[in-house]
Amino acid sequence: MADTTEVATAAGSKDPAVGLKAVRSLRVLVERLEALQVQSARDQGWTWEQIAQLLGVSRQAVHKKHASARSLSGRASLRRKD
Repeated sequence: MADTTEVATAAGSKDPAVGLKAVRSLRVLVERLEALQVQSARDQGWTWEQIAQLLGVSRQAVHKKHASARSLSGRASLRRKD
């Protein structure tokens, strides 16, 4: 399911197979959006605490989830770790 309108429509389907497939697609989209926004925030110098507060999670949770991805991508900066 790639089209946003199709996914939104499918999410309201009475057919569980269609609805659950839409939920999976939405979950993937949310994860990608979060990763992009966290990357953008870190590139702009935001702390893990600032990001976590806006996501409604702990600093440790957001750091654990996204810090390793930054290191693996080779985009981790040399700024102070927090």
